[in-house]
Amino acid sequence: MKVEISRRRFLQGSVALSVVGGTALSSTSILANSDKKPENLLMKEVPTICEMCVNKCAAIAHVKNGIVTKLEPNPLFPKSRNMLCARGAAGIHAVYDPDRLKYPLIRAGERGDGQYRRVSWDEAYAYIQNKLVKILDEEEDNRSCIGYCAGEGLAEHTFKTFMADKFGSSNFLNHSTICLQTAVSGYTLTIGGYGQADLENAKYVIMAGANRAEAILTPDTMDMFKRTRGRGMKLVVVDPRYTNTAMHADTYLPIRPGTDLAFVLALTYVAISTKSYNRTYVAKNFVDFDKYEKHILEGGYTPEWAEKITGISASEIRKIAHDFMAHAPQSVYYQGRRTTWSKNDFQLRRAMALFTALGGGIDVKGGIVFGKKLPLGDHAVSAPMYANAQPRIDKNVAAVVGATGSWVGWRNMVAEGKTPYPIRGMFVYKQNPMLSVPNSAKTRQMFEKMDLVVVIDTMPSDTAMLADVILPECTYLEREDPVQSFAGVEPAIILREKVIEPMYETKPVNDIMRELAQKLTQPLWEITKKYDEDVQEAIEEEDEQSVFEEGGFDLAEPFMHSQEETNHHMVVSKYGEDAWKILREKGVFYPNMLTYFKKIDNNTYEYYPKDKKFYSVLKLEEEYDPEAYLHDLCVNPTDIAELKRSFNTPNKKVECYLSSMVARKIDPMPTWHDEEYVKVPEGKFKFITGRHAQFTQSSTANNIMLLELMRENYLWINDKEAQKLGIRFGDNIEVTSSVGQVRIKAYPTPKIVPQTVFYIHGFGAKSDGLTFAHRNGASDNEIIEDTIEPVHGCANMHDTLVTLRRV
Repeated sequence: MKVEISRRRFLQGSVALSVVGGTALSSTSILANSDKKPENLLMKEVPTICEMCVNKCAAIAHVKNGIVTKLEPNPLFPKSRNMLCARGAAGIHAVYDPDRLKYPLIRAGERGDGQYRRVSWDEAYAYIQNKLVKILDEEEDNRSCIGYCAGEGLAEHTFKTFMADKFGSSNFLNHSTICLQTAVSGYTLTIGGYGQADLENAKYVIMAGANRAEAILTPDTMDMFKRTRGRGMKLVVVDPRYTNTAMHADTYLPIRPGTDLAFVLALTYVAISTKSYNRTYVAKNFVDFDKYEKHILEGGYTPEWAEKITGISASEIRKIAHDFMAHAPQSVYYQGRRTTWSKNDFQLRRAMALFTALGGGIDVKGGIVFGKKLPLGDHAVSAPMYANAQPRIDKNVAAVVGATGSWVGWRNMVAEGKTPYPIRGMFVYKQNPMLSVPNSAKTRQMFEKMDLVVVIDTMPSDTAMLADVILPECTYLEREDPVQSFAGVEPAIILREKVIEPMYETKPVNDIMRELAQKLTQPLWEITKKYDEDVQEAIEEEDEQSVFEEGGFDLAEPFMHSQEETNHHMVVSKYGEDAWKILREKGVFYPNMLTYFKKIDNNTYEYYPKDKKFYSVLKLEEEYDPEAYLHDLCVNPTDIAELKRSFNTPNKKVECYLSSMVARKIDPMPTWHDEEYVKVPEGKFKFITGRHAQFTQSSTANNIMLLELMRENYLWINDKEAQKLGIRFGDNIEVTSSVGQVRIKAYPTPKIVPQTVFYIHGFGAKSDGLTFAHRNGASDNEIIEDTIEPVHGCANMHDTLVTLRRV
């Protein structure tokens, strides 16, 4: 693809880039009231929200003569607490990447060959209009024949509003089933919410498969590591790899991939059989505990049983169980914040939630906390009812398929031609399924079957190279996004303001949706009138204009206000004009912020007084001082834990037995099944993958500032096994699974269990539009098999077997 900025000039510094860590702001920062003089108007500081990962840290952009010169942390946001990691500082490159999408493009060659021609926005919209009119006419107004997917972000809701509420398709997919859907669901169905681990106050943490020291450097990560190694928190790391997180642990337990459920069931067996759990708490707050107790004890889930499966000794399991309960309720089995690992993952997360709850560590300081969320005003949308729109195609691929679908299940149905009706097209917003969904070859097959693929993105990703039309969104520093409220112990509202004007011909998604909707409204209304009998009957009874207006058939209606106007309404309707002024000036708002916020030292701030934090928020079922309880001031967490609560579950208690799952042929209690565990035969390895703090899936793959820190990924293999195979450091290794093959350099190490190999996700892009990422390392999803777990249809990311060959 043609590049408009010379790469040589770019790398020589013709565009200013600056990496700044967690420094305190200067006296001219946003903390002070603006008193800039007219002669300094060419230099400004603008509050924004980072979009380099899901954490959404608050930042300050320094702008000189319309160029972003530096990004610094905004200390006012309780969630990010004056931190901005390497990814956040490298956000400048998202704006000035010479490879970024600059203009609308229409495919000029065969799908996937990368040949595109530059067109105007009107031409791009007209192409989409003509294709959609033809498709919907042939499909008799079944809006669901067009699928759509979106990556996580503040503007995801804007895109969904158009595709779901206005266009009317039921076939939505997002990252949840290739991420943590099983974890969120398992905890929510068990304790009423996913919650957050209070790592700042926990005394004992079991962290399994989560590599916080390397994967996500955020304030709560720092909270934990400030207190490990004898400084207030005991940390147990359970992982097939000896990671940097494991280096900080009091105990490291190398576990075989896919056996975590057996480990947790054995911990539970010890706690129940020795009655070391919090019996008062359980009696008050559990339902069907007698069933669970019988299930665990009679199921034979002893430490000796688990040792044979997990590789962790029975004595270690007993010690961990006793120590956990001894430190409860300020003990947490860390929930995790990434992918589904294995087929039993839903039951694993349920078992983890129940084990933490046995110690009383739910809704209490130092345990799993739910916090409070500050409400925002409504942004009402009139959604038309399309009589011919069909239900989603993948509703039966798993027991419980929700509105976000099953990515692998949905994709497989389309690729294999097994859909109940044709899927003719797809809109892709800020997602790269070619690199993020297991079995990339099958994802390509899916796209090749479609008549229309539209990609809205900032970069020419592997997925964009399969599109018919590419619509260039401006980067997060060039737009204002929907205002967001973040729940927590210290809740706050944040705002991403536009830092600079959009470069080239890029636009924010709100504008793209409005303009596309204006182009589509009338021709698609004609299609609906032609095939929708309900609409035809309504027109006979009323006039056509009334049916059109009252039915919400104007697709552009939700986008007619600017994003700033919508944000203004959502804040002012709840908190008034003064709050809006604070939010726009500071980038952060919560009630009493200007009174509460205090600087303690150069990099420490107080956001809420201790007696105003929301560690415990559930309604109590017995008498207690509500103010002392809600804010946990000078209250012993052990006393708090034993109070009877009202959980956000059907029975208002911790749910041991899910009767609703029985009819769906899912175990109502966490249960180990040998046949679900993928054993590793001789000569093969189980492949696992993970994240790194400097890279976010594939969205940072072309960021030269981050690639300077890590150029490519390497294959971890146990050093003794590597020696047997004649593999040395840096050797090129061919890794083959049943669905694909990659080549990657070897990293023999004693820090991974035998019969297991690993490499970091986010590399291996094949798009030649990405200068710095092109064929840089290997993509994990080229070799991960497309199997799914039975509850939500989530991708099993750690059940793939591979063979290795030195080349």
